[in-house]
Amino acid sequence: MADSAVDNSSNRRDMPVPSGEFPFTWSDFRQIAALVHSHAGIVLTESKVNLVYSRLAKRLRAIGLKSFRDYCALIEGEDGADERQAMIAAMTTNVTRFFREPHHFDYLRDDVLPGLIEKARSGRRVRVWSSACSSGEEPYSVALTVLKEMPDAPQRDFLILASDLDHNMVARGRAGIYDAKLVESIPIDLRREWLETIKDKDKISYQMKAVVRGLVRFNELNLLGSWPMRGKFDVIFCRNVMIYFDEETQDSIWARFADALTPDGTLFIGHSERIAVDRHPFDLVAQTTYQLRGAN
Repeated sequence: MADSAVDNSSNRRDMPVPSGEFPFTWSDFRQIAALVHSHAGIVLTESKVNLVYSRLAKRLRAIGLKSFRDYCALIEGEDGADERQAMIAAMTTNVTRFFREPHHFDYLRDDVLPGLIEKARSGRRVRVWSSACSSGEEPYSVALTVLKEMPDAPQRDFLILASDLDHNMVARGRAGIYDAKLVESIPIDLRREWLETIKDKDKISYQMKAVVRGLVRFNELNLLGSWPMRGKFDVIFCRNVMIYFDEETQDSIWARFADALTPDGTLFIGHSERIAVDRHPFDLVAQTTYQLRGAN
């Protein structure tokens, strides 16, 4: 494990943290931070103590516990698997939208897809991985970009894998249903062609058509765990995820992405993230866009 994300000094191990209705000590915080790091790679420094309290207090209320000491006992116990997952989901921020960081989709359309379209139409396999897909906006943005340029993609060996460690997000993405406000960032021509309107009393929402949903496969996956996928990916999206990890974990995942990409593979990362190209076999080819080194 990497260095601890919190102060190990024992002189305040059981001192209370300024909180609210639930007793919460620095020992509780350290225990939670260690568990979140070991299961999800997320680093929780002491500056996050109020965030941890506010987000997990909701979990204590939901399951009827009276203190964080009781909560720690639960998540460390044999029967705590479901709550550990709920805890990690509570500590991650699912901020996403359709066509977020549009320069990535411009590059995908103009510089990557022409070669992938040719590859797919020649009968070869094409795979794209949205490796932290949240509720599905990112992989569906990829799917809509692909369908606009290649309407016959569903008839080819062209597939987008979407994965996330939060099973609730995976379920939402698989359903492909979004509020009207959320789809406003989808270009109007794509909305009209590839989304269906759902009316429920006074509420209007939209669902990706079956052909769009068929292009995307959603699965639960923790980037720190095993990757059971067979074959390599032509494109990987991993955006605004590494900011939660320490440098050691980042380096490990960058290396695994390099192994998972085809020789001409492309990796899109978040706007505040960078890959140390002196340590990893990537070349920066556009804004927060990398290509596996040695590609043509």
